[in-house]
Amino acid sequence: MADEEFGGLAIVLVVEDEPLQRMDMINMAEEAGFKVLEAHDAPHAIALLEARADVRLVLTDIDMPGAMDGLKLAAAVRRRWPPIKIIVTTAGVAPGVADMPEGAVFLPKPLNHRRVLDAMHRLVT
Repeated sequence: MADEEFGGLAIVLVVEDEPLQRMDMINMAEEAGFKVLEAHDAPHAIALLEARADVRLVLTDIDMPGAMDGLKLAAAVRRRWPPIKIIVTTAGVAPGVADMPEGAVFLPKPLNHRRVLDAMHRLVT
């Protein structure tokens, strides 16, 4: 999991408005050796990304309150920070291929931890 470019652990930004689901996602990533930042909505995520240059992956839920849902966040990340990898998730209807930013991965909820961690490792290594 070592990532020399960023001095050790790959940094993941978890974006989820539901506190229990956010904590589950954070715990899963931390137990796998990732350093985790958390955001409760898209504007908070954008603020963190603007303040940090070391985020390697964004794991975001689609269904969030406000004007920017997870798909719009993913599109903004792809436009503004092209090297950042993206995993999108939802318990609702899966987005179409045309709705997903290039290179983004979709994983349905409930999250299968093994599948999520496999995707995270594949994307950041």
